[in-house]
Amino acid sequence: MKSILASALAILAAAVTVMLVGCGGGETDGDAVKGPVIDGQEAYHVIVAGGEPEGVAAALAASRNGMKTLLIEEGEALGGLITLGWLNFLDMNYGPDRLLLTQGIFKEFHDEVGPGVVIDVEQAKEWFTERCEEEPNLTVMLNTEITAPVMDGNVIAGLEVREIGQAETSVIRSMAVIDATVDGDIAAATGAPYTVGGEDRGNHGLKQGVTLVFEVSGIDWDRIAGYLQNDGNPNTGADATSAWGYGEEALNYESVDGDMRFRGPNIALQRNGNVLLNALVIFEVDALDPQSYADGIARGVREITHIMNFMRENFIGFEDAEYVTHAPRLYVRETRHFIGEYRLTITDVLENRDHWDRVGHGSYPVDLQPVSPADFGNIIGSPDIYSIPFRCLVPLEIDQLLIVGRSASYDSLPHGSARVIPIGMVTGEAAGTAIAYSVEHGVTFRQMAHDPSAIEWLQSELISNGAYLIEYDPPRMTVMDHWAYPGVLVMRELGLVEGGYANDYRLETKVTNPLTLQNRGNRMIRIAGERNGSPIQAHTPDWPIELDADEVSVGLLLKTAALCASLSETAWHTQYPDKLRQIELTAFDDAQAAKDYLVSKGVIAPYDIRHFADFDSTADMGQLMYVLGHVYNVLTEHRP
Repeated sequence: MKSILASALAILAAAVTVMLVGCGGGETDGDAVKGPVIDGQEAYHVIVAGGEPEGVAAALAASRNGMKTLLIEEGEALGGLITLGWLNFLDMNYGPDRLLLTQGIFKEFHDEVGPGVVIDVEQAKEWFTERCEEEPNLTVMLNTEITAPVMDGNVIAGLEVREIGQAETSVIRSMAVIDATVDGDIAAATGAPYTVGGEDRGNHGLKQGVTLVFEVSGIDWDRIAGYLQNDGNPNTGADATSAWGYGEEALNYESVDGDMRFRGPNIALQRNGNVLLNALVIFEVDALDPQSYADGIARGVREITHIMNFMRENFIGFEDAEYVTHAPRLYVRETRHFIGEYRLTITDVLENRDHWDRVGHGSYPVDLQPVSPADFGNIIGSPDIYSIPFRCLVPLEIDQLLIVGRSASYDSLPHGSARVIPIGMVTGEAAGTAIAYSVEHGVTFRQMAHDPSAIEWLQSELISNGAYLIEYDPPRMTVMDHWAYPGVLVMRELGLVEGGYANDYRLETKVTNPLTLQNRGNRMIRIAGERNGSPIQAHTPDWPIELDADEVSVGLLLKTAALCASLSETAWHTQYPDKLRQIELTAFDDAQAAKDYLVSKGVIAPYDIRHFADFDSTADMGQLMYVLGHVYNVLTEHRP
């Protein structure tokens, strides 16, 4: 690729020295389309912000659909999380018949750098570069910082940029912008609304841990593969280029930093004979704070020295391993979650829901990584197939902006599935294709999001270019037929119950530990308080549930639930501690009275009373989920 300096920017609003990487030559030639004229100067149909895999997919799709396209990346290479964060294990999405759901440009990429789940970082970098160079309508700017969006009211009309290390800025105009930055930085700068981390389910300030991938030389691949294939553990294994395991061994590692965990690594063999390890989870890193981000990398590098010593002593095949270097960027799993025309829910994902405006499908398990050393993460559930609506790419309040990748409009729980790169590349391709319809018909993305004819065109165009899109009848999970499922549904939306890979919520399991009720109940109440405008401090001594029992009987569950539901009759949004003390003094001592009260409040439906007849029996998870979920509904519906 060749550099084109300020003279190539004469068609833009300002001329400063900016590093341009021309794709397909970059300069106007006989095959390239002309851009729109804005304020008397030629501009771009679309600017894609961020050279992540999602951004490359968006830029390729837009340029292949005849749009004059600009792709801007702050780093020195395209590929983002793969080529600069070194995330090289692909989280594949297969349908019920093992059919790849994420086709189109992602399949094109996977077919050429695959065929397994592990990719070579340098090979991926070559692929992203070469595919862009083939497109005469696409120009790439590397080493370029986006300093601000250019706004015309609530419409994004371009971007202000500058070359890394330079002070002078340039304004580049366009008819639309696709935000493919990992954190949705452009959308945030425009004022588009979002939540952060687990904020939407009451987990303020909690985000999944980040990872610093690092490179190791001197390993014995044959010994590693031989051990992991024959260690008697069905959850470990290896093939020609990938290995996963050592989980039990890693449990014995004690972090020197203290706010880290070294877990059983994903090990990816690269073409140079070295391996990349995805294993070090770092907590207390705010990826939206540059200083915290830099500190996270520095902390990880210091920890790796101790990890190397541990692996040499405890990991078969790593006896002679040597540290080489670390990824230039952190693998950040979670920051902003934008609010769009539609927000994907955990129920959408785990009930395998289809949507009329589908632009892609996913099936990856809902994988929540740990948020602290005391947390080991969990699998909320595993879908067969679900659809990504186009509306999830269209943020509220800002026009001519689309958001693709993990920061799109997904609740924090379904984000655990939808955040993966293959799904992100599918959304990127859809966004890049949508600009062609927007330009040709003179409509906004928001108008498209509610126009069946526009979505039908988009879907047809995606399919013609190799995407897999189908209308389907959602496969039904067995748990949906359980009498307690309405409560499970609510508690799952709050992140207070999980089904694992098998979608087994253990609803028949007896609740022998009172802390199960105490902790989940108090957590539910805290979230309800926040939803009612009454933030409640964690670990307050005024929690309504403080149990002193050996196990949870049905009677105890009913009395506890009645106590919690009775909060709806108080002004707890302003007088929480005092009112709680009053309620505790008049707590429900009689299980029958408690049950009658719960029925009167709508917590227990009349046709479900039979499930709570034996007060002395040990409650099961189904009964607990049912009452807590319905108590939450009562508390959040009551707004004094």
